[in-house]
Amino acid sequence: MSSGPRRRDRVLVVRQDAAGDMLLAGPCVRAVAAGAGSVTVLAGPRGRSAAALLPGVDAILEQAAPWIEPDPAPVEPRELEESVAELAAGRFDAALVLTSFHQSPLPAALLLRAAGVPWVGAASEDYPGSLLDLRHPPQHHLPEPERMSSLADAAGFPSPAGDDGRLTIRRPLPDTGALTGPPGYVVVHPGASVPARRPSAERSAAHVRTLADAGYRVVVTGGPDERELTARVAGEHALDLAGAVDLPGLAAVLDGARVVVAPNTGPAHLAAAVGTPVVSLFAPVVPARRWQPYGVPSVLLGDQHAACRDSRARLCPVPGHPCLNDITGTDVVAAVSRLATDDAPAAIPVTAHRPARGPLDHDPFARATPGHEVLGDDPFRGSHTRSSTGGSW
Repeated sequence: MSSGPRRRDRVLVVRQDAAGDMLLAGPCVRAVAAGAGSVTVLAGPRGRSAAALLPGVDAILEQAAPWIEPDPAPVEPRELEESVAELAAGRFDAALVLTSFHQSPLPAALLLRAAGVPWVGAASEDYPGSLLDLRHPPQHHLPEPERMSSLADAAGFPSPAGDDGRLTIRRPLPDTGALTGPPGYVVVHPGASVPARRPSAERSAAHVRTLADAGYRVVVTGGPDERELTARVAGEHALDLAGAVDLPGLAAVLDGARVVVAPNTGPAHLAAAVGTPVVSLFAPVVPARRWQPYGVPSVLLGDQHAACRDSRARLCPVPGHPCLNDITGTDVVAAVSRLATDDAPAAIPVTAHRPARGPLDHDPFARATPGHEVLGDDPFRGSHTRSSTGGSW
């Protein structure tokens, strides 16, 4: 298999899942843009708005992938024919297919071949036959942005000089000051598309109350379909902005925050992309080492040894959802206070306050990444062979 495309005037980058996953692909997209004439992103309906925020993107195509969407429509031959025709019209010289571990790149590669794309690269454990020119190792041990960038590098698109590899988005952002008031507030984003990855509304409301009692000005964010949740969480203690902004507006709200408190979901990655520290309420259904906020100071809260670890469960299998619902308001205030200081270090050393555990406590692969502190448990545990999408906005 060849290492890289000969022609690279028109390159397609495929990432067809949620907004958070698209944001994590940003460093890879920038690397491709530095070595290509133009970059088109093929996004799914949940990730298109995030693709529009990425530097280096010249055009966007939107196609729902029935092998990726959480609630896919039936496969229709006519729609497949239209997808192939749209891809063929782009006359792409090469394509990189970006996926999470549990997603196969081969359905997309087959459509790309049918559309006449002459060179296709992807990370794949499956035998690709003639579908891939570059079959890259999946690199399960790496954080998602680094894993995707490693594919770009193998395809002959190294990160450009001076690019630090962090998440970023296009600026300027809209002015949301009329909604939020002056910068310096704390954002609490209680929702996530997967129920197992978010605390209960009652627990999130307790976090907000404790933050407000500690003197923080709190803003609660959420999508239009989360208004009932955010109203319960905000109560009388916070400003509720659910449904008040689109994705660029949410980026602006997060940009004005001192700290963002969020579960494993797209807005946590959006906060990282605007450079705001994150208190990550992380359920261990997927490995934190792969999906926690990347490139910004962060504190990870949540029991990473819980029984649901690496299960990719959508609904918590443990009564009471203890990995997240045992996080108290006092825990959140302590984490926020560590990150909200004006002289907060760029890299916070890893510490672990860990209760006694059973036989799963030992992990020879446990490691630490600069910029992440652990209060309550160690994020770098669990299988190196499972992952999932990182949530959605």
